[in-house]
Order: sequence, then C-alpha cells, then structure tokens
Amino acid sequence: MKEYNYTVFYEPAEDGGYIVHVPAIPEICTEGETLDEARLMAEDAIRLVIESNLERGEPIPEDVVIKQEPIKEKVAIKFAA
Repeated sequence: MKEYNYTVFYEPAEDGGYIVHVPAIPEICTEGETLDEARLMAEDAIRLVIESNLERGEPIPEDVVIKQEPIKEKVAIKFAA
C-alpha cells in the first residue's frame, strides 16, 4: 500500500463550518460543519480521486508546494473635504 501526502487548506465558511481546498487536486469540492468533519471529507475525497485515477490508468496528482508570506502595503487615504 502506497501513502500519498497532500497539502490541504480549511477555509472558514461564512455560514459556519469549513470549505476544503486541495491545491494539487483542484476538482475536489467538499466541506464539513466542524474541522474534524472537514478533515474526514478531505481524506475521503482525496482517496476517491486516487482510486479513480488508478482504475483509469491515469497519473496520481503530486502535491503542490505552496509558498506563503504576508505582504504589508501602506496606502494613503484621502478624505473629501
């Protein structure tokens, strides 16, 4: 059994819960009402994509390396008199 690792992002949803993003597999669209549920949904969705690709003889997506850095920008705000 081979193990695959993917970077997963959990974005808080406006109405509660979490939306799942998997940059290496952008077709995944899932969510959960709690972080634990979202994590389980992500694991299940990733597994289904891998199994489907294996069955069709298609390549397994490789994880995408994400670079994250904050950018500070100063903006002068002008008020109308």
